Amino acid sequence: MVRTTIYLDNDLLAEAKRAAAERGTTLTGLIEDAVRAALARRKPPQDRSKARLPVFRGKGLQPGIDLDDSSGLLDLMDR
Repeated sequence: MVRTTIYLDNDLLAEAKRAAAERGTTLTGLIEDAVRAALARRKPPQDRSKARLPVFRGKGLQPGIDLDDSSGLLDLMDR
């Protein structure tokens, strides 16, 4: 078990505390059940086909181009 902090709207927290008391569980138990229910409703990931990217003919990178230097690339594109 891990201890964590969550931020809830005051009205939502009050309602959650009431619901937990009505069910005879703790606030933690109520939140755990809600998260489990939300995760169970998730749709399974759909198979994605690979995206086809356009390819342009050329001779590779221009001299002086460094793909790891985003600032330099932005300067070159602005020219």
